[in-house]
Amino acid sequence: MIETKPTAKGHAPATSQTAGEAKVGDLAGSRMLYSRLIGALFLLGFVCYGVGSGLATSLVGGSNFLSTIAASQTILVIGAFLMFLNTGVDVAKGVLFFPILEKHSKRTALAYLATMIVEVVLLAIGVLALLLIVPLAKHAGEAGAQTLGTILVQTNATAYQMGEMTLGVGAVFLCLLLFRTQLVPRWLAISGLIGYPVLVAGTIAEIFGLHIGLYLTIPGFFFELVLPFWLFFKGFQPEAYQGQPTV
Repeated sequence: MIETKPTAKGHAPATSQTAGEAKVGDLAGSRMLYSRLIGALFLLGFVCYGVGSGLATSLVGGSNFLSTIAASQTILVIGAFLMFLNTGVDVAKGVLFFPILEKHSKRTALAYLATMIVEVVLLAIGVLALLLIVPLAKHAGEAGAQTLGTILVQTNATAYQMGEMTLGVGAVFLCLLLFRTQLVPRWLAISGLIGYPVLVAGTIAEIFGLHIGLYLTIPGFFFELVLPFWLFFKGFQPEAYQGQPTV
């Protein structure tokens, strides 16, 4: 016969209840940790790529920019480096999202991660094109150098548009899952479902020479700006965060 030791009040210790409470507490802590990390990565991506792109493109926007690059090549390299940091940020975002999305749809989790990888590869190609301008600037006076420089700048612009188009497609699947599972409020998921197809349309327009993409990024920008702050302060919805895996 197994003897249970009484407590001071004559009852067995509530070890199962204590363990259950600890498990709930650990789950809540994990939920908020993941939420805040993902939110921080969204904001960090904005800062890194936005500031880096601003620095780099400010130097290559003129008609004869190649002759002035030599005096400002450090700024160009810093800008390109900040843009390249976004590669790690976006991949980390997809990786952290994966176990959360996988509980509800493994295919969506894989699709989102895959599109993030394709996006960063395209953006990295654009950064490489910008960095090639630095050695090219040493030959600024030679025939064809300015034309080649312009092609490199356009390569970065096109790679960016292709990368954002890929991101937009993957983010539509993400927002569909967020809407269905209510990991975040449905109004927020709906804003992404509206914003990302508009973003994709804007990138296609830019590729075809219709310069309206900047205006069409605004709806998607709302989702990507509001989501990180929601994750910081509210986190993913607790009930949906514990969801069961589906096909």
